[in-house]
Amino acid sequence: MKKEKVILTGDRPTGRLHIGHYVGSLKRRVELQNSGQYDKIFIFIADAQALTDNIENPEKVRQNVIEVALDYLSCGLDPTKSTIFIQSQIPELCELSFYYMDLVSVSRLQRNPTVKTEIQMRNFESSIPVGFFTYPISQAADITAFKATTVPAGEDQEPMLEQAREIVRRFNYIYGETLVEPEILLPTNQVCLRLPGTDGKAKMSKSLGNCIYLSDSADEVEKRVKSMFTDPTHLRVQDPGKLEGNTVFTYLDAFSKPEHFGLYLPEYNNLQELKEHYQRGGLGDMKVKKFLNSVLQEELEPIRNRRKEFEKDIPAVYDMLKTGCEKARETASATLDEVRRAMKINYFDDMDLIAEQAKRFNQ
Repeated sequence: MKKEKVILTGDRPTGRLHIGHYVGSLKRRVELQNSGQYDKIFIFIADAQALTDNIENPEKVRQNVIEVALDYLSCGLDPTKSTIFIQSQIPELCELSFYYMDLVSVSRLQRNPTVKTEIQMRNFESSIPVGFFTYPISQAADITAFKATTVPAGEDQEPMLEQAREIVRRFNYIYGETLVEPEILLPTNQVCLRLPGTDGKAKMSKSLGNCIYLSDSADEVEKRVKSMFTDPTHLRVQDPGKLEGNTVFTYLDAFSKPEHFGLYLPEYNNLQELKEHYQRGGLGDMKVKKFLNSVLQEELEPIRNRRKEFEKDIPAVYDMLKTGCEKARETASATLDEVRRAMKINYFDDMDLIAEQAKRFNQ
């Protein structure tokens, strides 16, 4: 019997999604969805995980669930091709997490590089919420509940995937072949692994105000591009410019295509020619930014327009999410049944057990 190819991926609803999410994952998800290479695709809004470090601000998470759903739909994710659901609405994930906790030691979680990094970023120190600390276990439940064979993610998530694989192997070793071992699918475009903020900082952050959101207006995008970090030593047009750490050129690496030059900057044939001119001097930052703005507007305008259409009927978006949750729960429930049988805790479904015990006590 042919093994099903199943994708699982998702996002935390802590804010509107930005172009870093778009080039890093959303655009490729749409391509994978439309490729016909996968039997099932599950995409979830990880609200339960978002609550682990936003527990005192649940309204933030609640409001952003619909924002993420709108971003998904406007980018081209299709609920008739992909199952889009909300993590907290699938209680089976909690039960699976509970069982998997017995398969992982505290020291193993402490060694997880992704967990270490996230703890440092949030300054948790010794006050780490247990839910946040055990995220790798929760993620393993998310993945295995849907028998995902493929998880599209960045390199920074590889330690999390390895932890999930360890849980799968240990479970299958103890209880028999039940769970499916997932593989990571890395981005093919290296520059898309992590797009920097518009200020040149390594990460886009709402608090830093260095994001270009998918839902931003054309004027807001233009404003962000004009203020974008370039080469601080490139003071005059005639000065040679540096590409390293120059955010404008990083974004052009991620978004520009050869055909853009004919449309918006015909004096250059390609990005390499533009880079060489900038490096030798004689090319101003504003001209390059104007070109980048044209490229981004072309990419983002269809997304903005689709979002406006979906915003006209918000109840329909919630209906879509509800349908996705029902479908996702059906799959997760079937996996949980298999897990219970493997662990021999399906007491009321095991007729052999009941008959055996009846015989033992009535001999």
